[in-house]
Amino acid sequence: MRNVRRVPIVSVNGIDVYYERWGSGPRLLFLNGSGSTLASSEALIRPFTEHFDVVAHDQRGLGRTSVPAGPYSMADYAADAAELLDALGWDRCRVVGVSFGGMVAQEFAATWPERVERLALVCTSSGGDGGASYPLHELAALGAEERAAQSLRVLDNRFTPEWLAGHPNDRILVETMAKRALGEKSDEQLRGEREQLDARRRHDVYDRLAKVDCPTLVAAGRFDGIAPVTNAQAIAGRVPRAELRTYEGGHAFFAQDANALPEIITFLRGETVP
Repeated sequence: MRNVRRVPIVSVNGIDVYYERWGSGPRLLFLNGSGSTLASSEALIRPFTEHFDVVAHDQRGLGRTSVPAGPYSMADYAADAAELLDALGWDRCRVVGVSFGGMVAQEFAATWPERVERLALVCTSSGGDGGASYPLHELAALGAEERAAQSLRVLDNRFTPEWLAGHPNDRILVETMAKRALGEKSDEQLRGEREQLDARRRHDVYDRLAKVDCPTLVAAGRFDGIAPVTNAQAIAGRVPRAELRTYEGGHAFFAQDANALPEIITFLRGETVP
């Protein structure tokens, strides 16, 4: 990744957290999705580095960050991010959270609203009365064939073998994501992923979203079976200064709709989104 400034692991909130920093411009905290690490998310983070001073980290249990004893809570993940910003000397910044990262971002912004200048919540859910995201932890109990089929259906409600046969870009997306999921993992890595999914299962910030006090963009894919549009609507209806935008795609709409990332970046820059 261009302009990367690698830094040592830092101790925050009782664990060692690995983070990286890229680019220049307004300060932006990037929060990653379920099972995602900096190593697996470079292509998604890179566009933001063209416009911002981006900090992202391997969240607890993942990548090069510690895998402490569980259970983990969403408050733990938010506190990790807050103490990382303290270590950087960042009192305030802009925040973008994708999927699970959007859950952490909601918790962070509801707990420390004074620290968030602008907020983008991407393909995510609030839990509680605002609706939960699809229970990914239940996929592990399925057989391999059924798990693969269900994973496709929730990634994008249109994804059938027939659809993918006629839409090569979506087929490439699915193949790329499948390759990323391959590879052997240690018992500790698997435990960290399970702990993250357990925290995700218990996520519920809906009743506290009114505390979020910054311009907020809630972005959703029309065909997302993991974080449905209705969940995005619930968030946008609860956050006082929120706007909702929907895009042509599923849970990975930012890779399917060419307008998505440019509009999210434009919003975070503080400019008018067309």
